[in-house]
Amino acid sequence: MIAIIDYGVGNLFSLCSSFRSIGADITVTGDIDEIRRADKLVLPGVGAFRDAAAKLKEKGLDKVIVEEAAHGKPLLGICLGMQMLFEKSFEYGEYNGLGLLKGQVIGMDGTIPQSLKIPHIGWNALHFTKSNPLFKYINEGDCVYFVHSFYAYGCEASLIATAEYGKEITAAVAKDNIFGCQFHPEKSGEVGLKILKAFCEFGD
Repeated sequence: MIAIIDYGVGNLFSLCSSFRSIGADITVTGDIDEIRRADKLVLPGVGAFRDAAAKLKEKGLDKVIVEEAAHGKPLLGICLGMQMLFEKSFEYGEYNGLGLLKGQVIGMDGTIPQSLKIPHIGWNALHFTKSNPLFKYINEGDCVYFVHSFYAYGCEASLIATAEYGKEITAAVAKDNIFGCQFHPEKSGEVGLKILKAFCEFGD
């Protein structure tokens, strides 16, 4: 069973629909015991890093996620959920993340050409930097859907894919049982479904 962690940040409908369409056994929960019983975890998220971090901590979910990941349970962070996996974010301040991956989250403003719009919204091709089980059903150059104004930086150790938006920006990361997608697989059509399928099969 896959637990999609509900901590009051983001619309989970399309994510749940995507997992169900590939036959995954999922539950949406913020219950610590249920999260511990799950075989795999998904950390979604949209909005501000500060608010998301505060809600995780308030509910005691930050510690549970770190503990379960340390025990080898597969964990997938999506969009803001991926950013939460890193050590720190500089989104309108300085805030600590879960520290599961080395790196920090910085703004696009001032780091990409001024001619490009922020937030970055749209379809971009994936450029693989390392082979990874998350990509076993997709190909180099397949396109996925992004919506974000901040991105992970200094994460070379876990970087597995980039996308070009005035520069190469972090698109996906992985380290052992921990995975992250800056893009939204649940909004990325067949390519996204294949990525979710690969995550569901990881470790089985």
